[in-house]
Amino acid sequence: MRHPGSLGTLALLLGLELDLCRGQATSQYCGPQGQAEQLHFTGLGKGRWLDPQARPPGPLDPLYRMVRGFLDMVQLNPFPEGLVRVALNEPSSVRTSDVVRYEAGYVVCAVIAGLFLFIVPTVGFCFCCCRCRRRCGGRVKAEHKSMACERGSLMTFLLLITLLLLTGVVCAFITNQRTHEEVGPGVRAVPGVLNSLQGLVSDVPQELKAVAEQFSIPQNRVLEELNGVGVNIGSTIHTQLRGTVYPMLASLQRLGQDLQISLDHLRLLNSSAVYLKEQQEPLGSSLQDHKHKLLSLLQDAKCRGCASALSHTQLLELGANFSQVPSVNGVLQKLKGVPEGNFSNMVQKDNSTFNTLPVLTAMEMKNTVEELKAEVAQIPEEVRTLSEGFPGSEAADRWRQALAEAENSSRPYLHMIQKYERYRWIAGYVLSSVILLVVICNLLGLGLGLWGISAREDSSHTEAKGEAGAQFLMAGVGLSFLFSGPFILLIFATFLLGGNIQTLVCRSWENQELYQFADTPGNLPPSMNLSHLLGLKKDVSIPSAYQQCKDGAALWKVLQLNGSYDPEKHLDINKYTARLQEEVRNFKVDIKDLDLLNEAAKRDLEAFRSSGIEKIDYPSFLAQLQKPLVKVDVLKLVKELEKLGEAQTEPALGQQLKQEAQALQDLYQEKILPQQTHMVTLNRSVRALSASASKLQLMVSETLVNSSSLKTELPVRAHWILRNESDCFLNREVAYFMQYVNWAREMVTEHIATCQPLSGALDNGRVILCDHIANPWNAFWFCLAWCTFLLIPSIIFAVKTTKHFRPIRKRLSSTSSEETQLFHIPRVTSLKL
Repeated sequence: MRHPGSLGTLALLLGLELDLCRGQATSQYCGPQGQAEQLHFTGLGKGRWLDPQARPPGPLDPLYRMVRGFLDMVQLNPFPEGLVRVALNEPSSVRTSDVVRYEAGYVVCAVIAGLFLFIVPTVGFCFCCCRCRRRCGGRVKAEHKSMACERGSLMTFLLLITLLLLTGVVCAFITNQRTHEEVGPGVRAVPGVLNSLQGLVSDVPQELKAVAEQFSIPQNRVLEELNGVGVNIGSTIHTQLRGTVYPMLASLQRLGQDLQISLDHLRLLNSSAVYLKEQQEPLGSSLQDHKHKLLSLLQDAKCRGCASALSHTQLLELGANFSQVPSVNGVLQKLKGVPEGNFSNMVQKDNSTFNTLPVLTAMEMKNTVEELKAEVAQIPEEVRTLSEGFPGSEAADRWRQALAEAENSSRPYLHMIQKYERYRWIAGYVLSSVILLVVICNLLGLGLGLWGISAREDSSHTEAKGEAGAQFLMAGVGLSFLFSGPFILLIFATFLLGGNIQTLVCRSWENQELYQFADTPGNLPPSMNLSHLLGLKKDVSIPSAYQQCKDGAALWKVLQLNGSYDPEKHLDINKYTARLQEEVRNFKVDIKDLDLLNEAAKRDLEAFRSSGIEKIDYPSFLAQLQKPLVKVDVLKLVKELEKLGEAQTEPALGQQLKQEAQALQDLYQEKILPQQTHMVTLNRSVRALSASASKLQLMVSETLVNSSSLKTELPVRAHWILRNESDCFLNREVAYFMQYVNWAREMVTEHIATCQPLSGALDNGRVILCDHIANPWNAFWFCLAWCTFLLIPSIIFAVKTTKHFRPIRKRLSSTSSEETQLFHIPRVTSLKL
């Protein structure tokens, strides 16, 4: 028999769970399955986006900064707004004095370049004529004490200048190649940029349509999850209720078994008590007869050794009196027909019904799910008209036309730029090579000259090495004079163009003065009105438009479209989700068929509760059962009588004792032994019922109460679980649509209908022109100018050093001059040619 405390615990837990459900009916408990997974959408609007250009830091950055610092010193004037305005609107009205005043730094540089162009070739021509007459660049005529110091100083300065020339020409080669590599791609990128920007407005409706089409991604996901929503909700209900239902079913199973056992014991108790009552009187009479016969025999004087048997025979009478036990017919009458229900079959059926709850729930929700699928399959009107509401046709045509004209008109100039850039690259490469030749000549001349000087102490040496060194130095001087004109012309041409690009365009572009100038009315001719060409709103300036586009502003906030456009209006799906919520609220599940205690079983329990089985006087039964059926051990007495019969000397008496012993043996087998068996059965049933009746009654009462509560509360709990799971399902599905809304909002405002590609194109244009092209361009002419102006000291020191490499006239030196000696006898000096 089980302890009824398990049912009490079940009732307590059930009450707590139901109170929790009532108190938190408005709360939601959505586990990990209630979270929406991340959907993946196809990105749009990438065709118009340009990769941001940026010049990474490099080893030439110090050189670029040096060149920009030099140009800032050359051009100290601010952006010439008035001069540029006149040049753009009335080119013939531009005054030369204004240009010269603004370009004063460049004019000074032009004067310097002109003087260089005139003086250096002229000096070179004169030097050439002088050399032809052997008047210049000769040799040292006499050796003197300071000649070695002078020669060493000249060679040192020439070597330093040559090394500076080598550094400059290496930088010239690098920057010349860097410029050539950047101009080509930069020029070729212009048509592509203009072409990509043509679709900035015109491609928006088509891409908005593509955004609307991707609404099918959350739709398909929701439709897929709707296929299993019924089973999922039913499984959740089953999972959350099984903690209550399974223990209740197990308790009913045990209670049915305990009930059947108690009924069996009660029936055995009744049958055994009735039997013992009926057989008690005949047994008592038989015992009394045998007792009288044995007493007469054992009290005979002839009976020897009969004292012990006589005392035992005195006890040959009934011990227990079952006429004193109460009758249980009333209890049995109340339990007539019990059990009416089959508890085992009932529990098995309830368990099967409960385990099929997911399938039953899916079947009950089938129609509602189909209606919900029909609602989900419809695209909201707001999303469907996402592209139709974009007001950009007229602005798109104007924008496309302006960019197409700019692209077409720029192509000849771009081809021309590429053509002349190739010429410049070749010229720069050739002139840099000439400077490299000068450097090589200087190094070879210094090396051979130094070798020749070190070999003069040897009387057998020739002057060929020193003469060769001198010839190399003079070759470098000749190249310097010969190419000085092309040097300065290329330098000034590239300096004038690159310097003005840096100071006039790049500097004002970087600080946005260029945008301010373009935005000021009257600065640009009517044909170049950027605000009109770009289609900007009247209250949006060019600097403001650039900044807004840089910050990711939408097209309709900057451009003057045909009308206003509000993407939030087209991405508002509240009506759509409201209809979904209404359909989800129609989810229903009915578990009334799950009746854990049917009517037959309930009648059995109620009959048992009112039977009064716990009120039976079990102590009366136990009091009689504690007594022996016969006060003496009959079998022991039989054996004792048999021994007495054998021991008697009187044959007749011995035979009579043996006959009585056999009669008692027969009485024991026929009446005493069966009654003792019934007493054992009665004892077992009485003890079982006395121990379990009260507890079983309590179990029955609690089971009736719990089953009644469960019948009422299980549908309530199931409904609450259904509502919670439905809300979780709805939230998850709405989350899928909100993912689409957020993605679509980001696509529309930040990738598709945004003017950020325009600001990105302007920034890329500035980086390409100023950082990628102008920087190496200006660095090239700066390095070439560096080398060109270093050619002047290189020429001077090379000419002076040449004299020391050629053969010199040697003479003896004295402490005083020949003219100061009064008695001087001239003598022949040897000349070493």
